[in-house]
Amino acid sequence: MDRIEAELVVLGAGPGGYAAAFYAADRGKKVVLIEQDSRLGGVCLNRGCIPSKALLHATHLISEARVSADRGITFGEPTVDPARLQSWKEGVIRKLAQGVRTLARARGVEIMIGRGRFEGPRRMRVDGEDGQRTVEFRNAVIAVGSEPVVPRAWDLDRSRIMTSTEALDIGSIPDRLLVIGGGYIGMEMGTVYSALGSEVTLVEALDSILTGADADLVRPVMRRAKRRFADVRLGAEVRGLSIRDTHVEAITGSDGQETAEYFDRVLVAVGRRPLSDDLGLENTDVECDPNGFIAVDDAQRTSDAGIFAIGDVAGGVMLAHKAAREARVAIEALLGEGGVSDAVIPAVVFTDPEIAWCGLTETEAGERGVAVETAVFPWGASGRAIAVDRPDGLTKLVVEPGTERVLGMGITGQNAGELISEGVVLIEMGATVRDLADSIHPHPTLSETLSECAEMFYGHATHAAPRRKTART
Repeated sequence: MDRIEAELVVLGAGPGGYAAAFYAADRGKKVVLIEQDSRLGGVCLNRGCIPSKALLHATHLISEARVSADRGITFGEPTVDPARLQSWKEGVIRKLAQGVRTLARARGVEIMIGRGRFEGPRRMRVDGEDGQRTVEFRNAVIAVGSEPVVPRAWDLDRSRIMTSTEALDIGSIPDRLLVIGGGYIGMEMGTVYSALGSEVTLVEALDSILTGADADLVRPVMRRAKRRFADVRLGAEVRGLSIRDTHVEAITGSDGQETAEYFDRVLVAVGRRPLSDDLGLENTDVECDPNGFIAVDDAQRTSDAGIFAIGDVAGGVMLAHKAAREARVAIEALLGEGGVSDAVIPAVVFTDPEIAWCGLTETEAGERGVAVETAVFPWGASGRAIAVDRPDGLTKLVVEPGTERVLGMGITGQNAGELISEGVVLIEMGATVRDLADSIHPHPTLSETLSECAEMFYGHATHAAPRRKTART
């Protein structure tokens, strides 16, 4: 059995894992990066963020073509070649995965393809195609990520009852698709399949889609979903799934009523769970909570000195950029530099329209009893939004009374995910609404809605009727 030594072992080569490996190597550490998939990049690059956004981009063109007649530009009805669409998407993934491998090689990071398992607090066994290898290390970072949750009773036939992983493989387009769950995965993939021509029914057990975002930010997304999807059912449940020949029978219900319906496929998007099983953690002092998330402190340290955990497996919001930030915090803590995870983490849902937020939301403020003031600028008053035929949005500020410091920002509308970073900077810098109002934004742009929202806070936005800020205690 081959035995090698390393200063740092990183288990998992997703956006958190490779960020940790690269940063440690840049800081002079000898690093071994262990990944069981032959392609680096983890779930995000291979089965999550990147392929879903590629498909959203492609299908957005279909939607744009269909509404262009209102602007005097007419195309023929779009046709979709699923095989070519799948091939294009795979090309995007291959290019980016190869880029990660190239960057690892340039930094001298040793890549081991295989399944890593702790055999002790400073020893890991790697089972790969070439047999077993043992790595002795001083420190480790666990970055193995998460996987979709599928209730056991529904885990019947992944070609019919899909998770996001199978849904991203566009082999064919179902005529009727049931989406279970109105979170970001359900809404994004429902948007993709609706544009491709599927009749999409979405069922969400809660009274709202996209919980976590403020209700006013969600409304434009909900309105558009109701127009595009065949049906959106809130406060409803799927009580049973079964395979019936070439279809799936779904028993759905609400308010004591049950209905049997047939769908070609079902997407189960009800959450994700950490991949902390079978890592050999019992051979270390690492502790997990009852849901399998690895317990960490604010520097990403586990209860075993020298072992860190980052990303989905460490709990909190499951976002790639959060994992990448935690990677830096962990490595800085490992180097004795006192890194702490206290950054503002933006959230983006790539629906149509997009929705993004950062910092304190109005909903959170109410739940925590924090007094805030808010201001909202409607995109129907934005020249740029109207010019691109997308006035269905808004920009929102959550502000600390008295100091007028920006505590949170929310945006719904085209390219909201690109605009929200300005809100992150404002909050991180402790900026005030006056700072934002006094910063000139180019005209006509969607970014201009941020400065106009700040002006709205003071009751005199140029392109909107005077409206006073609102207070919440």
